[in-house]
Amino acid sequence: MFGWRRPQARRITGIATAVLTLAGALSLAAPAGAAAGDRQGAGPEAAVTERLVERGRAEAEVAAAHDATRVNVTRDTGGWAFGTAVLATEPGSQRMPRGWLFLAEREGGSWRVALEGEERFAELSRRSPLVDPEEKPLFAALDGRQDRQDRRDRRDRQDRAPGGSGPGGEVVAYGAGDYRTGMALPTTVGANTVMTSGPHGWSGSAAPWSSLDFAGGDEVVRAARQGTAYTMCRGWIRVVHDRGYATDYYHLWNNINTDGGWVNTGAFLGYTGTDVTCGGAAYGRHVHFGLIQNGSYIPLAGHNLGKWVIYNGSAAYQGSAMHGSRRVGAGGTLYNYGALGLNQAVIDANGGGHVNKRTGPGTGHAIAGSVADGATVTVSCSASGTSHTGRYGTTSLWNRLSDGTWISDAYVWSGVNGPISGWC
Repeated sequence: MFGWRRPQARRITGIATAVLTLAGALSLAAPAGAAAGDRQGAGPEAAVTERLVERGRAEAEVAAAHDATRVNVTRDTGGWAFGTAVLATEPGSQRMPRGWLFLAEREGGSWRVALEGEERFAELSRRSPLVDPEEKPLFAALDGRQDRQDRRDRRDRQDRAPGGSGPGGEVVAYGAGDYRTGMALPTTVGANTVMTSGPHGWSGSAAPWSSLDFAGGDEVVRAARQGTAYTMCRGWIRVVHDRGYATDYYHLWNNINTDGGWVNTGAFLGYTGTDVTCGGAAYGRHVHFGLIQNGSYIPLAGHNLGKWVIYNGSAAYQGSAMHGSRRVGAGGTLYNYGALGLNQAVIDANGGGHVNKRTGPGTGHAIAGSVADGATVTVSCSASGTSHTGRYGTTSLWNRLSDGTWISDAYVWSGVNGPISGWC
């Protein structure tokens, strides 16, 4: 279910030139979380605008002249404020809007502001009376510290899933990170959709390639995973999930209007469309889907959506998705199998039709049946055994399945380069 609340919101919008003038008067170079908006009785909008421009410069390097700030205070009480902060672009622009949730606290006549993905955002969320109980554990992970270097490295290398190629054609091996998302495709489970574009940037071809485009099917856009949902602007919904993840859904028609309402996996968010209220371009009806972690867009390659592993291509908008050994390129149809559980894996027979199960962790143990390529298995624990080579390299790791049988980790995709549910 989704919810609506606190409909009374204050919004301030201004073009970049006005923002820069304001920011200069408020010491734009101040560090994150610095005080601003010192005028007695002033609302938080000026301080949020300053912090928004600051973060926009850091994320996008240079703000275009047509960028405009849209600060929407959706909750405020007793010296606290919460809402959305968006750097909009012109409709038809190749640059997409950027946006963040914010928290602000008034201290000594000044507003101190933090955007999601900043350490202070998590700290304020623990104390703020505006943050609801279901939001607190989710916001606590948006502190910008978790896997910060890993995210930087992935952005610099434009990481791929195993076997994917970089801009120069090089093959990048699967890293040691945790790529589990627990997410379905942002469409109806049990139905087909077209991945009209493979991995690309939130704004075109620029790294990180964090985004995919989907269209067709019943044209309904749904939450990829449970969490709290926010309307960033008309046509744009963000859902904050556990483990520091968030997902963006843009170009929607008839989207929900929500300020932190809880949504379950598969909840209705809107319909695919061409809305560009906050800027950017949409050529044909679709949903522009983006993956975020700790407040920043991250590469989708190597992650799993709807039991499909996402691969980059040699250029933006190319790439593919794999379910088991089956690969579908950009422009192809994906079936939404639903979310892969954090203790589950998809069988990848590496071109074969099935993989044998064993009574113990190695080929010296008896065969105890088989499991088909593309099937989902639940893993209880892992142990060392005989060594095997699959799509993701050579490993001696074996997984004990929920039925008591064993299968080599060389023939599964779990999103973890190691034990899935601990050691046996």
